[in-house]
Amino acid sequence: MNKPITVTAIVGSYRRGGIIDRAVDEILAAAREAGADTEKILLMDRRIEFCTNCRTCTQQAGAGRGACATVDDMGPILDRIEASDAIVLASPMNFGTVTAIMKRFIERLACYAYWPWGQPSPKMRNQLKGKRAVLVASSAAPALLARLLSKIVGSLKQAADVLGAKTIGVLFMGLAAQQPHQELGERTREKARKLGKKLASQRRKE
Repeated sequence: MNKPITVTAIVGSYRRGGIIDRAVDEILAAAREAGADTEKILLMDRRIEFCTNCRTCTQQAGAGRGACATVDDMGPILDRIEASDAIVLASPMNFGTVTAIMKRFIERLACYAYWPWGQPSPKMRNQLKGKRAVLVASSAAPALLARLLSKIVGSLKQAADVLGAKTIGVLFMGLAAQQPHQELGERTREKARKLGKKLASQRRKE
């Protein structure tokens, strides 16, 4: 019997139960209904230290990620992502980009680069490819304007690429601060569920 597809969501929101958190819940619920095993990781609940740019992790040769000199929760999170077939990366927009805690997570992905001292540029490690990714973002501004004038989707996509995942969909929610507790619209909920089912529909290539 085939093992269920695994979907891991990384959430960089500071608001438990906020619009980002609830949108991710819809995606994961739909994925579970399609037979997937899911997990949601709230970065605010984990201890993730700043990258100090010591480059210890980038000096280590090999296909696997380099070991970080800092011991915190980042290693277990990356273990879970590497074992997953699909991922969700989610963050509200703060000051034109991802939140600080999501940025901290993204900066720690330097361990997937091989960059020994004296080499002019890094080389990405030969990690397993074939994961799927869905990106989730929100902004107080209208969605089209926010996407055109910010780099939030590009930052999330770059992180997905580094993690070996191809982005198959983006859920971008504009006008997300009209009320203290913004509700998900029916169209947003429907799109989230479609993306969740799409994530769970196909296992990555081994």
